[in-house]
Amino acid sequence: MKDGGRLAAAIEVLEEIETRHRPVQAALKEWGTSHRFAGSGDRTVIGNLVFDALRNKASLGAHMEDASARALVLATYCLTWEKGVDALTAVLESDPHAPEPLSGAEVEHLSNNIGPEPTASDEADVPGWLWPQFEAVFGVDAVSEGKALAARAPVDLRVNTLKSNRDKLLKRLAHTGAAVTSRSPVALRIAAKPGLGRMPHVQAEEGYQKGWFELQDEASQLAALLSGAKPGEQVLDFCAGGGGKTLALAAMMENKGQLYASDADRLRLAPIHERLQRNGVRNIQVRDPASSDLIDLQGQMDLVFIDAPCSGTGVWRRRPDSKWRLSEKALADRIADQRRVLENASTYVKPGGRLLYATCSVLPAENQDQAEWFLEAHPEFEALSAKDVWEGALPGVALPKYVSKTGGLLLTPASTDTDGFFVALFTRQH
Repeated sequence: MKDGGRLAAAIEVLEEIETRHRPVQAALKEWGTSHRFAGSGDRTVIGNLVFDALRNKASLGAHMEDASARALVLATYCLTWEKGVDALTAVLESDPHAPEPLSGAEVEHLSNNIGPEPTASDEADVPGWLWPQFEAVFGVDAVSEGKALAARAPVDLRVNTLKSNRDKLLKRLAHTGAAVTSRSPVALRIAAKPGLGRMPHVQAEEGYQKGWFELQDEASQLAALLSGAKPGEQVLDFCAGGGGKTLALAAMMENKGQLYASDADRLRLAPIHERLQRNGVRNIQVRDPASSDLIDLQGQMDLVFIDAPCSGTGVWRRRPDSKWRLSEKALADRIADQRRVLENASTYVKPGGRLLYATCSVLPAENQDQAEWFLEAHPEFEALSAKDVWEGALPGVALPKYVSKTGGLLLTPASTDTDGFFVALFTRQH
C-alpha cells in the first residue's frame, strides 16, 4: 500500500471507533482481518496514524476546527508527523486509493493557525470535564503534563533477576536499541519511534521466551521496589491481574517466603500461570477467587500490594482511546471500587505490616484523596512516607516532583519520563 491508501484506511478505522464506540485494538484487528492484502508494514503505519490521531484529538480538532476522522488523520500526517502540506497534497492526488484531495479550507488550516485560540484543555489534549483535576494536581504545569500524556510511549523492560542481570541483557538486546533507564535498577528502555517508525517485537526475542525479562513500565517497577518486599516475607498481591507486579515482587523476594496472587476477575488472572513458569518463580500461590478465598490470610501479611482499578489516566500514551471514553460515572464507579478494595485488602495486613496502594492514574480523586479518606476511616493505620522509602531504596535517584501531604508519590511522563502512577504506603499499628 502507498501512503494514500494508508490514510484512507486510518480514516475508516477511526470512523469505526467513533461511530460504533469500538476499542482501538479491536477496530484495527477487524480491519486487518478484512483487508488481508495489507502487509505488516501497512498495518503498523495505519495503527500509528490512528493512535496518534486519538492521542492528539482535541488539539488537532481545535487546529482544524473540525474533529472528523478525515481532519484528524490528515492533520496527524501533515502536522504531527511533519510531512507538510505539499507532501500530503501529492499523496492525495497521486494515489487512486487515497481520500479526496484537500479542500481550500483544509489547506488554510494545515498551512496556518487560523482558528480561534485553543482552550488549555484542548492544547493539553485532556477532556474538558477533567481539566479542573489536572489543574488541581499540576498547577501551571497542567498543559505540559497533558501533552506528555499524549506523546508516544517507549517500551520498558524489567530484568528478571531470578534468571539474568541488566548488563547481560543489555548486550543481548543491543540490536533493539535498548538502554538503561535513570531510576529503576532493573529497567531497560527502547525509545518510541516517531512517525512511521516501527517498534521491535521484543516478545519474539529469545530472552523473553526464556524468562530473562518482562514488559513492564518503569513506574510500575518503581512501585514494586517501594513496597520493600523482602525474602521470607508473607505477601499478598490483592489485584494481581496478569501478574506483572507479582513477578517483580517474586524477584525481589528471591523466591523465598510466600507470595499470594489474587484478583476479583479470574480472566485477568489467567495469564499469570504461563508467566510464572517462564520466569522461574516458585514461591507464588495463585488464589482463583472462583475456587478459593483468602480468609486464612487475614491479619497474616507482612505486605499487601494493591494495584487498584482506576481510570487509567496515567496510561493514556498507550491507550489513547480510553481518554475519550472515560465518563464522570465511570470515574465515580472506579472511586467506589477503590474504597471497597482498600477496605477489603487492609484486613489482611498484620500489626506492623505494610499496605501499598497504587493506581495508574494522575487524578487526585483517585490518589491523594483516597489515601486521606483511608487514613480517616482506619485509625489503626498511619501513613508511611513513600518519599522517605524512595530515598532509602533508591539512593542518589532524583525524587519525583509531586509529593502529597501524606507522603504519596505521583510519577508522570513529563516529570519522571514514565507512565502516570501514584504510590501511597501505610503501616498497621495494631
